[in-house]
Amino acid sequence: MAASLLAKHASGRVAVRSAGSAPAGAINPSVMAVMGEVGVDLSAEMPKALTDEAVRESDVVVTMGCGDACPVYPGKRYLDWDLPDPSGLPVDAVRPIRDEIDRRVRDLLDDLLGARG
Repeated sequence: MAASLLAKHASGRVAVRSAGSAPAGAINPSVMAVMGEVGVDLSAEMPKALTDEAVRESDVVVTMGCGDACPVYPGKRYLDWDLPDPSGLPVDAVRPIRDEIDRRVRDLLDDLLGARG
């Protein structure tokens, strides 16, 4: 959700990647539904595994509870967003998670674009 919301709000002004330390086989149906409610179509997306290369090429790495499974490189900015896992939750329980991610994504985007002048 974070990568898709950041891509939506950034409108090409930042490069966005999405990956997980233990990606599922498919996007959670409740996540697809709540993202569709805010105009983000995830039907063509697939969960991807987090790679060392993706982390090395990133300026900011946002994690959501991956702990020791996430690669750590000196000089990278890491943000760990402690949020509930939407896995197995109904749409009504996923909406507040989406909304909190959206709030954090907007704050991060403001920070990133402000830093660029």
